Amino acid sequence: QVQLVESGGGLVQAGGSLRLSCAASGSIFSINTMGWYRQAPGNQRELVASITSGGSTNYANSVKGRFTISRGNAKNTVYLQMNNLKPEDTDVYYCNMWTMGSYYWGQGTQVTVSS
Repeated sequence: QVQLVESGGGLVQAGGSLRLSCAASGSIFSINTMGWYRQAPGNQRELVASITSGGSTNYANSVKGRFTISRGNAKNTVYLQMNNLKPEDTDVYYCNMWTMGSYYWGQGTQVTVSS
């Protein structure tokens, strides 16, 4: 089992910045992918950004140039630096890890961007 704990959400004005953090613990294989997804009520959960254990990154087109995903030195942590936030970025953000053939999810953290 893997546990994911997120932090860093909150309320920010448009144009502002937030940094989300996620720490993973439990049975984690060295080869894994961590990422951030977001979901608004009634919508499907969508990928925001992901990063492999090798450092390869992938971003949704809507956040390219504004968001940056990175790994911590401990490798089982992942960060999402969100700059130039827009009201349409308002969502619940979920940390995700794929490891040993299974997906795991955090509890979600609310990000609200006011106009």
